[in-house]
Amino acid sequence: MSKSKKDEYEITGNVTAESLKKTKIYKEIKDGLYQQLQFKNAYIPVFISLVEDYMNLWVTKELLAADIRKRGVIVTYNNGGGQEGTKSNDSVDKQHRVSAQMTKLLAEMDIKTNTIIRDGDDEL
Repeated sequence: MSKSKKDEYEITGNVTAESLKKTKIYKEIKDGLYQQLQFKNAYIPVFISLVEDYMNLWVTKELLAADIRKRGVIVTYNNGGGQEGTKSNDSVDKQHRVSAQMTKLLAEMDIKTNTIIRDGDDEL
């Protein structure tokens, strides 16, 4: 049975920031962003820095997703004072905010589905 593209990029197991930076998908995203900057003649320090910021946010998003997969969207708590209960996993809200910031960085670099340039292609 052949692996689908989605399965090839699935992140499972003990996830750490360092392990995420070694994944195929991390490298492909980072290389793709750099390539877009080059195609747009925008491969300059300020935009290179934005790519690094984007990749740091990507790692954070994946760590939050791993926490949600591990603990779920509802978690139990015990405040030590005898109070126990359940609450929303804070990682859900944080993941949403990180994803929004990632989208803003892409927009700042003018990288959108309708502005992607492929090698040898004109702007879409």
